[in-house]
Amino acid sequence: MTATHNFTNGTGNTFKLAMYDNAASFTAATTAYTVTNEVANSGTYSAGGGVLTNVTPTSTGTTAFTDFADLSFTSATITAFGAMIYNDTAAGDPAVCILDFGGAKTSSVGTFTIVFPTADSTNAIIRIA
Repeated sequence: MTATHNFTNGTGNTFKLAMYDNAASFTAATTAYTVTNEVANSGTYSAGGGVLTNVTPTSTGTTAFTDFADLSFTSATITAFGAMIYNDTAAGDPAVCILDFGGAKTSSVGTFTIVFPTADSTNAIIRIA
């Protein structure tokens, strides 16, 4: 977890989370951040998304994992169907993962919060076994 993407908190890369509307279409060919179908700027959300705070990678048994602190955008009117976590430090802003929200998630001049799961070997947002 320190090759293309270095997830080490404090010394690793900078990761961002960008949110997308229902017209976004991601496939295996999606390899980098794109502005196409990103939600509009609103409140503290702006193009490119928000900077994530890394949780330093660790492992339990044969599973390595990392996670991020929850991320909030305030005073925002947003309808998002998914998000992309990408490496803002590496050339070309390579994608780390795509998140499908399973439907519309909204805020109306309020706080839109991305809540990440528990950082452990069975729940962390990024796990390699």
